[in-house]
Amino acid sequence: MKYLDEAGFALWSPVSYTYIKKGEQKEIKQTHRRGRRLNIIGIYEKDVSFEYGLVLGGIKSDVYLKVIDWQAEKAKEDFEKTGKITIIVLDNYTVHKSKRVKEKEREWKEKGLEFFFLPSYSPELNKIEPEWHQLKIHELAGKMFEDEYKMNRWDVLI
Repeated sequence: MKYLDEAGFALWSPVSYTYIKKGEQKEIKQTHRRGRRLNIIGIYEKDVSFEYGLVLGGIKSDVYLKVIDWQAEKAKEDFEKTGKITIIVLDNYTVHKSKRVKEKEREWKEKGLEFFFLPSYSPELNKIEPEWHQLKIHELAGKMFEDEYKMNRWDVLI
């Protein structure tokens, strides 16, 4: 079972708290430009993998289709080796249920890939959410990046 979700990251991450010496003023140096958001579509399999695709700008159907086609090929390999299907748990984001996506569902199912849609307004049921929280709150909080490409250095982020 895998969990899919999208998340967005800005060049300027919010600071939730900080420590400074008494009598000093807190200062966070900002970059010259704010830049565009880096959006990530992540696929998390507990204790196995965290795979992702990166996009500058929004995640639309074409990006989602590429990611699911990639996952379908992996599911096909697993199905042929083990006979087990792959289930992706996801929310009800409109892209996940678009016309173009519905047209490919049969093809993906034949490869051993199926979907389980969570009830509305229940992100706590998606096991990828704590991973986003870890990344945003503990790894990126208070960091500033010069541009989107430096933010894309995952060795810094994870």
